[in-house]
Amino acid sequence: MVANFQRILFTIAASLIVVDLVWGFYGHFQVDVLAYARLGLLSLGMAAGGLYYQKRRAEPALAALMFGTAFLCAFSAAASVLNYFLLTVAGRRIDDILVAADRALGFDWYATMVAMSHHVMLNEIFFRVYNLVLPQIALVMIALAWSGHVEKIYRYCLALAVGALVAITIWALIPSLGAKSLYTLPPDVAARLTLSITTDYGKELVALLHQGPGYITPSDVRGLIAFPSYHGVLALLVTFYAWPVRWLRWPVLLTNAVVLICTPIQGGHHLVDVLAAFPVAALSIFIASLGEKAQSTAILPAVVNKRPKLSVGPVPQDLFRIATEQESTSEPATIKPKLSGVS
Repeated sequence: MVANFQRILFTIAASLIVVDLVWGFYGHFQVDVLAYARLGLLSLGMAAGGLYYQKRRAEPALAALMFGTAFLCAFSAAASVLNYFLLTVAGRRIDDILVAADRALGFDWYATMVAMSHHVMLNEIFFRVYNLVLPQIALVMIALAWSGHVEKIYRYCLALAVGALVAITIWALIPSLGAKSLYTLPPDVAARLTLSITTDYGKELVALLHQGPGYITPSDVRGLIAFPSYHGVLALLVTFYAWPVRWLRWPVLLTNAVVLICTPIQGGHHLVDVLAAFPVAALSIFIASLGEKAQSTAILPAVVNKRPKLSVGPVPQDLFRIATEQESTSEPATIKPKLSGVS
């Protein structure tokens, strides 16, 4: 099963890289080839280390950790480049529709940001918690390896990749850049807010959508996707795959509950962006979990349907014989019931 997952992950990463190379060549994009080549070499080095620990050292958990790291490194780089290329073919922007959906749900992004500017300490907490999602990805992978959940590591990596591909596909068809791209906060409000993503950043994304990606380099990667929120997808996937690790499940659950709450504020997202992360995460988990139940119950039919073998040999003679001690014992005294009024 592990070998199958390794082939699947390798196929996904290799396919994205080939698409990027072909599209980048014929599309005449400006790409920092050397920087991405260095990431590729790093990924290959991690994969080679994983192969060594799998074949020579027989340490599957460490091998899975290194294979998973290699895959995420290669996949994230290739997926981000593809996302930039898709700027040139993206469909009609739907941020106005998403704003209307938010208002139908009773959520006003601008009013929320103004209100948050009066709660500076809370916003500082949101800022720090929101940026814990990426470190959590590494932490959960290490915890799964440490606790011996080898197959879970590969399923975790597959779920992260599926979630990204689904989000990228949706974005390419109906692109959105978030509430941050529609509004400009008053200077006094902006000055009181510590934000991971600002409205100025949103305006830069609008320019990218209209003018094209420009120079693409891993040192300046922009998060283009608003709907569905991939940050929200990551928070949900990290929580799900942290659950088997008892000491980690509740801290991760509480942390990512806060992440989901503060994503519209810190990520400049519409509320519906976060809500859309739930079905995407569920689909990712479903695809990554295919075959898991069948494998765990594969031995049940053999056990349940196995008939016990009955012996037809002679019954031991002593089985029903009354022991001598039992024969010599006196019978217990009979107990005569007494009825009321009868002697």
